[in-house]
Amino acid sequence: MTERWAISGRDLHVEVGGNAVRTSLEESLRLAVREGRLPAGALRPPTRTLAADLGISRNTVANAYDQLVAEGWLIARQGSGTRVADAAVEPSPSPEPLAPAPAPAFDLRAGYPDVSSFPRSAWIAASRAAINAAPASTFGYADVQGLPVLREAVSGYLARARGVRVTPERVVICSGFTHGLSIVGAVLHAQGARRAAVESHGHRQHRDLLAGLGLSCQPVPVDALGAHPPEAGAADIALLTPAHQFPLGAALDPVRRAAFLEWATGTDGVIVEDDYDAEFRYDRRPIGAMQALAPEHVAYLGTVSKTLAPGIRLGWMVLPARLIGPAVERLARDLALPSVLDQLTLAELIRSGGYDRHIRRSRLAYRRRRDVLVRQLARTTPALELEGLPAGMHAVLSLPHGADESAIVADAASRGLALDGLAHYAAPGQLRPSALVIGYATPPEHAYTSALARLTATIQGAGRSG
Repeated sequence: MTERWAISGRDLHVEVGGNAVRTSLEESLRLAVREGRLPAGALRPPTRTLAADLGISRNTVANAYDQLVAEGWLIARQGSGTRVADAAVEPSPSPEPLAPAPAPAFDLRAGYPDVSSFPRSAWIAASRAAINAAPASTFGYADVQGLPVLREAVSGYLARARGVRVTPERVVICSGFTHGLSIVGAVLHAQGARRAAVESHGHRQHRDLLAGLGLSCQPVPVDALGAHPPEAGAADIALLTPAHQFPLGAALDPVRRAAFLEWATGTDGVIVEDDYDAEFRYDRRPIGAMQALAPEHVAYLGTVSKTLAPGIRLGWMVLPARLIGPAVERLARDLALPSVLDQLTLAELIRSGGYDRHIRRSRLAYRRRRDVLVRQLARTTPALELEGLPAGMHAVLSLPHGADESAIVADAASRGLALDGLAHYAAPGQLRPSALVIGYATPPEHAYTSALARLTATIQGAGRSG
């Protein structure tokens, strides 16, 4: 049977063919109504137009319409065309939609920026300028490694702002940190890596990802000086947050930095440096990237998820030379490439200075929020210690000895406040004294005061019940 498409007005797949063209057309239209492709009230194209689209005679279409009108499938009214009859459509049962989890009224979970402050005007202006300036070839199949214009912008930014030793050829664009970690982990596993040293507290998702790639995750302790370097031979990869340990907040001590680099160069290991929120520092000098000290043994990963918004889905990898080719091959095989339009826009935002301006505004806003948090907790719960304050987007509040961390988190949820305890981030067997991890960047500005009020009410309620 010949398949034809009616192209007038709305597209509709209609099959006609064989000797009984009219019968075939009638049955195709009945089927379209039964399946819901032609809903009740849908206007059908004029007989002349549909006949021309299908390459059949107008009389054939007119006769088919007349038959379907007589059967009650269609309604023909003078001046309003031919439409699908209401009674002709039998509603088919639909599966019950999945009920989304109710959103909390207030959110103090760590790791999220205030997405309400996303620089919409600057992003739109950068997008317009970038699209207007881009050659037509840009909108074809993109360079798997990332658009050259973005790799150049990122390399300039990282060298200037984070002290990374980088050229555009070293940059590989990805869809965020987790995507980059999956690429680097898969490449290293293919090259023989089997053991990954991970900080005792960090994102569970990252540990699970590495484990899913076939790597055995070995937790290393974290204290006020940061993570402890693994013993020689104990790991092939080390996943670190050296500028601001997540979530405990320590900066990796210079002596331990040197020990990690000595481990990597001595064992041909690779440090995966997660530089997730290094732009936000308040009471200390910026801490440069570890990558600058050993570019052939550090895979530096960054993202705009904290500086702009997680929904942009853009990140970058600055890789040792031996990993660049395999990483690009992996990207090409997976076809998980970021949008060309988003790459163009981010490149223009960085080039124009808009990215730096937004970061400076966010840094000031988050510092004010941190200071409000410190003052409120000092006034309401002065006995509790708040740590991890010099930088970042969250702080850690130590709870009294014996406090039930999970019960406090549950009580916060009952008050409409999303909150995580420190145990949420612990690797198996790596529990520490009870604490809360408070993400003060997350709420929109208008909701911040109310979120803190619910936080202090929760903590004070736990103190009275204890």
